Amino acid sequence: MTDQSLRKLISTLEAAGELQRVRRKVDPRFELGAVLSLRDRGPAQLFENTGSGMPVVGNLLSSRARFARGLGIAPEALDATCLRALAKPIPPVMVEQAPVQEIVHRDGIDLARLLPVPMWFEREIAPYITAGVIIAKDPETGRRNVSIARLRLEGGGRVMAGIAKNHHLNLLAEKAKALGRKLPIAVAIGNHTAVLLGSQFYLGLGDDEYDNIGGLLGEPLRLAKCRTVDIEVPAEAEIVLEGELDPNELIDEGPVSEFHGFYVNYGPGIGGAIDCVTHRKNAIYQAILPGYASEHCLLGGIAIGATLLQALQRMIPAIRRVLITDGGMGRLHAIISMHRPRPGEGKRAVLLAMGQVNLLKLVTVVDDDVDIENPREVEWSLAARFRGDEDLVVIDGVKADRCDPVHDNLTVTKIGMIATTRPGDGEPLSRSEFVAAPKTVLDRVRAQLKEY
Repeated sequence: MTDQSLRKLISTLEAAGELQRVRRKVDPRFELGAVLSLRDRGPAQLFENTGSGMPVVGNLLSSRARFARGLGIAPEALDATCLRALAKPIPPVMVEQAPVQEIVHRDGIDLARLLPVPMWFEREIAPYITAGVIIAKDPETGRRNVSIARLRLEGGGRVMAGIAKNHHLNLLAEKAKALGRKLPIAVAIGNHTAVLLGSQFYLGLGDDEYDNIGGLLGEPLRLAKCRTVDIEVPAEAEIVLEGELDPNELIDEGPVSEFHGFYVNYGPGIGGAIDCVTHRKNAIYQAILPGYASEHCLLGGIAIGATLLQALQRMIPAIRRVLITDGGMGRLHAIISMHRPRPGEGKRAVLLAMGQVNLLKLVTVVDDDVDIENPREVEWSLAARFRGDEDLVVIDGVKADRCDPVHDNLTVTKIGMIATTRPGDGEPLSRSEFVAAPKTVLDRVRAQLKEY
């Protein structure tokens, strides 16, 4: 069996010199988040002394290469691995013994004393759990939902969940409310990369993300039954919180950070209570810096890009890759590469992408000879192949997501830019062919470059 824990990635990064142990005492109130922010794309940070007895790890997945390392694959295989996980899901299996249940707390739960939950930003009014994977079941069908939503500590075992109205977890809470019930939940903290990434796939309500997590792992995810609620959790997580959300209890959230880096006020969140906490011996608390931070943006962006690529390729086989960019907050900007697109296919790809992912408001289409992970090459493509009078798509007054930073009454203008070649461009010297030495010479020199 492979290691399905967070600890495998920590040890791998440390062996590669990509993890920094912070041995001085660091206050989880603002100071810890400040360190993560200032070392955003540097080594992962393991805070050994937070005054709580439990270390905190952050900035683990601050690059696409780190996500690949966490999945045990080469960086160039990340797209293909995500597509395989979506196309070939592997159902989970149950186990009797779970490391995450080595220690159990049932009485007098005080989350602020048990866990070193950071307080992140100046205008937020309480600490937030930001890397908690929340598992719930549809009150009508029993189907699982696996997702991430922010959880704020409200004192003792009380929590507030900030959930978007269209989020599947909110839909399940609304179902429970209609049935006159509360919604049992479990929150897994300190997870394998596959669990975090799979929880963010854009799936249909009722689709079980655990199956696609198995697809990312290449084997079934091992689950254990919770001690107090009828929910299954990753057996090798670090910490699990067990409790319920009460959709009749609404708590005003006040200012909160969002992926664009600004404060927003979404109004009330859903109250709840945690009645049981289980964890490993010597558990490690995992935190993801919220706001406009690399790990936060990438976690959403990679998952959104994978599900969008799958959907687009079904309709336009010429599409090769999709990148949801870091600069676009991991949500709002996409780059699509296509192989020899036919006239009009680039514009069709733009429209389909925006229809598939409501958040997108800028989509750039390039040929597949451009590395979409290299901003310089994408900008080159715009300079060399984009014709403003013909290749610009502007759509006014489109319904926007509530988190778009410049929406006007929940509408926004969306833009597409088609920076691709056309058949016969620049004949007899085509703009589709880069100047280069003969391929045989390039290949030979590339293989022996260290010798030059």
